[in-house]
Amino acid sequence: MTAPRLPGDPRPEERVARMLRVDHAGEYGAVRIYEGQLAVLGRAKSAGIIRHMAEQERQHLAEFDRLLVERRVRPTLLSPVWHVAGWALGAATALLGEKAAMACTVAVEEVIDEHYASQAEALGNAEPELKATVEEFRADEVRHRDVGLAHGAEETPGYGLLTEAIKAGSRLAIWLSSRL
Repeated sequence: MTAPRLPGDPRPEERVARMLRVDHAGEYGAVRIYEGQLAVLGRAKSAGIIRHMAEQERQHLAEFDRLLVERRVRPTLLSPVWHVAGWALGAATALLGEKAAMACTVAVEEVIDEHYASQAEALGNAEPELKATVEEFRADEVRHRDVGLAHGAEETPGYGLLTEAIKAGSRLAIWLSSRL
């Protein structure tokens, strides 16, 4: 049984629009993070791994591009901010080294795992195709987190502080992008 809608609660179609808006923004931000990392680590040992994850994020972004058009949902007004901030986060963590770049991936993907899980639960049976897409992309994001861990993310000096700061920023970006 669904909880009753309270005054001020978004309508179901607005909840879905918010989901699409924030997911599109998140995938765009992920692409920009990897582009920033590759600008610094383009010839490093980890570059091939990063390129592969970036390509998956581009595929996710393309799907959300399609869904925004299909459902007539505007993207977040913050896209220009995420364009710069994503690239800067990627480049900054890469400048700290390959393991720090992987720590960035771990932090972002842990937040996205929680976010997509929450969305899948909220969608329930109302949007089976969208729920399947969210669950598929969530599985990819979990694999990206696991790749980061397998490539020494936790060996980054200040790992806990770095990842908590990135997680906080990611959660703020989710909150803002769903609304603006």
